[in-house]
Amino acid sequence: MLGTDVCAAALGIGHELDALPRRRADITDAAAVDAAVRADGPDVVINCAAWTDVDGAESSPDAAMNVNAAGAANVARAAATCGAWTIHVSTDYVFDGSKREPYVESDPVAPLSQYGRSKLEGERTIAVEAPDSHTIVRSSWLFGVAGKCFPATILGLASRRDQLTVVADQIGCPTFTGDLAAALLELAQMRVPGVLHVAAAGSCSWFEFSQEIVERAGLECDLSPGKTADLGRPAARPAYSVLGTERGAPRLPDWREGLGRYMSTYAHA
Repeated sequence: MLGTDVCAAALGIGHELDALPRRRADITDAAAVDAAVRADGPDVVINCAAWTDVDGAESSPDAAMNVNAAGAANVARAAATCGAWTIHVSTDYVFDGSKREPYVESDPVAPLSQYGRSKLEGERTIAVEAPDSHTIVRSSWLFGVAGKCFPATILGLASRRDQLTVVADQIGCPTFTGDLAAALLELAQMRVPGVLHVAAAGSCSWFEFSQEIVERAGLECDLSPGKTADLGRPAARPAYSVLGTERGAPRLPDWREGLGRYMSTYAHA
């Protein structure tokens, strides 16, 4: 999902790129990643590959760690060996959600889930493998046209049902991958070392997000606020994971603007 938008944005501004799918460079295969990066000789490597099944990571923690930590290390190591800069995408789920104001880059991390722990370990391995040539971008609640995402799920369900209950006690920053992709390319030029928070401006709950989606689509579906505890999901989620920045990270448009662009593209997809 994110990789597709990064490629489109890169081509749109005239970059040369090689978009490596899993069959050419599975990030868990260190030799394959090293060979692919050496063959290309890139200036920047943007890693959009990840294990994103939050609940699945609870039952398959080793598999999630293999992708999000060991795999991330393979990419950073291969890039550093070739003198390339690494841009890596991490997550708001490295935080426990106990704050009630936006998390900034220096805030203590305390992931609640195996997914969050695997992503945090990925951040740490990248700092070891490419200590002077990496940017770690934490973002939040990604959605985009080229993949499964929350808006697509809500649009599908709301078109088939008269009523839906949606979680209202998790607050975050829904971030359109088209907006994030442009920021990643900006950071590829800036080469700011360390961790940066880059997410959509504004914040909302999943319930408020779904209200906006249904209203924009003109669907007749009654939405009710629900509680995370009632879902019985395997993985714990942070109740509040809004991201802010103290390091001058690129600012993205409001999440509603990103949703508008998503809806426009989705309608013509």
